Amino acid sequence: MSFREEHELHKRRFGRNLGLGLVLAGFVALVFGLTIAKVTNEGFAVRTPQGQQAPQGKGN
Repeated sequence: MSFREEHELHKRRFGRNLGLGLVLAGFVALVFGLTIAKVTNEGFAVRTPQGQQAPQGKGN
């Protein structure tokens, strides 16, 4: 039992799918990185809703 040779259309489609998968993985990594940066606010001044700076709590 032998497999038939893959059609040229399938080879092109695989390349497009691979490229799209890499772009989507990059987008997910970007959103994940931005989420981590937003959640960990170390080193940034935390602002209260009134616009005044909240105390940092690191000996200032």
